[in-house]
Amino acid sequence: MPTQIDKARRFRALHHAGAPLLMPNPWDAGSARLLASLGFGALATTSSGFAATLGRRDGSVTRDEALDHARRVVEATDVPVSADLEHGFADDPAAVADTVRRAVACGLAGGSIEDSTGRLAEPLFGVDEATERVVAAAEAAHGGAVPFVLTARAELFLHGRRDIGEAIARLQRYQEAGADVLFAPGLRDIDDIRRLVDNVDRPVSVLARRGVPPVAELAAAGVSRISVGGSFAFAALGATVRAATELLEEGTYGYYDDVEAGAAAALAAFDS
Repeated sequence: MPTQIDKARRFRALHHAGAPLLMPNPWDAGSARLLASLGFGALATTSSGFAATLGRRDGSVTRDEALDHARRVVEATDVPVSADLEHGFADDPAAVADTVRRAVACGLAGGSIEDSTGRLAEPLFGVDEATERVVAAAEAAHGGAVPFVLTARAELFLHGRRDIGEAIARLQRYQEAGADVLFAPGLRDIDDIRRLVDNVDRPVSVLARRGVPPVAELAAAGVSRISVGGSFAFAALGATVRAATELLEEGTYGYYDDVEAGAAAALAAFDS
């Protein structure tokens, strides 16, 4: 069994510019075990996917709930797991650092901290305050006996501020503050992605979503990691809606093709 230190070192080593780590986001222990069984080398939690399992929207999960969920995902598989730690579940840098220390105690190999506030009127922290939060998170991530791969996220593209210059400037500050991986979810344009990769000195992660270039093109641009966010969780819910709609409206069972494929995958992945 790999130790937590082994998994953290492995996770860091999996980030290669031009040969990106494909890192899917399970939403519970079962999906984590299934995805690991398919050959993925690392996993990450998803705040939106986990919130959906509780019947809630993204942003409504508490720190204790998120960390307990992350612990269950870690315990479900031997591959490294990174956690979506949202905005650290706090504004204050010291509280963000405490979240990171608690994440390390959960057995995680890494985690991400956003520069979003969770407030509609003011969705992003100012860059100076955001940088202070990354400094505190990095000190907590790197100050203990167990390594922890810290991802810093610039969230402006998800809040309608499609300014690649500002995204690069923010991520350069977070790099200087001690982040190990840089992430601007919402980037789609390959020229913007290349520009980001060329202007930072840390691995760059990209969120796979509609309109994002395929893996081969992202690899050629120097991307080091690709994750899927909540999309696999909502794809599963979409399949459930299609099956339920077919049963309600047609009275047929064509969805059983997906049932048989899913049952076979679960049988291969799960313990007795």
